[in-house]
Amino acid sequence: FLSVATFFEGYDFFAITQLLPHLEREFKLEDGQSGLLLGVTNIGAILAFFLVRAADRFGRRRLLAVTIAGYTLFTITSGLALSVWDFALSQLLAKVFLLAEWALAMVVAAEEFPAEKRGSVIGIIQAFSALGSIVCAGLVPMLVKLPFGWRSVYFVGIVPLMALAYLRRGMQETARFAATNAADTKTPLTHIWSTPYRGAVIRLSVVWFFAYIAAQCGISFWKLYAMREIHITEQEAGNAIALAAVVAMPMNFAAGYLIDKIGRRWGATLVFVTGSVAIYFAYTISDLRMLTVALIFAVFSVSSYLPILNAYTTELFPTELRGSAFAWCNNILGRASYVFAPILVGEAAGRFGAYGPVVVWTAIFPLITTALVWALLPETKGLDLDETSALH
Repeated sequence: FLSVATFFEGYDFFAITQLLPHLEREFKLEDGQSGLLLGVTNIGAILAFFLVRAADRFGRRRLLAVTIAGYTLFTITSGLALSVWDFALSQLLAKVFLLAEWALAMVVAAEEFPAEKRGSVIGIIQAFSALGSIVCAGLVPMLVKLPFGWRSVYFVGIVPLMALAYLRRGMQETARFAATNAADTKTPLTHIWSTPYRGAVIRLSVVWFFAYIAAQCGISFWKLYAMREIHITEQEAGNAIALAAVVAMPMNFAAGYLIDKIGRRWGATLVFVTGSVAIYFAYTISDLRMLTVALIFAVFSVSSYLPILNAYTTELFPTELRGSAFAWCNNILGRASYVFAPILVGEAAGRFGAYGPVVVWTAIFPLITTALVWALLPETKGLDLDETSALH
């Protein structure tokens, strides 16, 4: 039930990535406007702050019910969009609810599972994003041929979303939250900044900010790059994306287990360095087979860094601040680059007339993120939440 959010996070991310050429044609977007579209829709990730933070007052269970209902509604309106502005607004609002659901799933996982399995569980939940990516990558080439065209990609998920919302109604509140009196207390939005945990918020926000730059751009613009600049057909590009998602999935499922065995820091090093190399080659070589190999490791990295940073963001704060901390570190401060990076890349690509020479420079940011993890974050492997929250 917690994996619903990550499954559709992966589905949603791959959907817009694969549909950008179709959206450009239908809405007559000019060079650079695809990046602007991505940036505008990603504002929803920042606005999700308010829902995630509310979980520290109203409870995880109640907010999970709200988020799945909101995501279902605005997924429907995305498919019904009549203009690019309708589509952008619907996707923005869908991301508000989807990414709030995603964050809350990580908080619940951290609070409900023991220390020695926390990384593995968070990793498995996040790995369902890869499964969502595979499903989307496999379905898109078929769905775009239906009478509704690209809109079918958004309509197809409605029935399972409604069914899951119904089936999940029996979920209980987490024991850790139920044991607090947070529901009886209303604190200001900036409360966490007056606590000793403000330093941890800053450090984690910096790491999230740099991590999102390459992660958001490295995959999002690849299909446009492949079709426009090295003249791969849409079918070939779609097949490469689908194959990359399938082959990367076992590695994504292993990522959480890995960080429980070798630690968060060394896991981050492996994942981010792999991503840097893979993104570089994905935008500099033209052989389809080698491109697909690079794409496999890029997809692995883009999915597998999330359980590492999710683990840190849930571990370094106490129960009564955990939702607020995730909202500030990820949604407000960390995701600023999630919004601006695609806009800047799209604008630069419009000026240069190509995506490859622009996106390839984002490959440096995973290396920067690796250094920041070692410099700013402690090792939390195997520690109980009470111990990890004392490491701030």
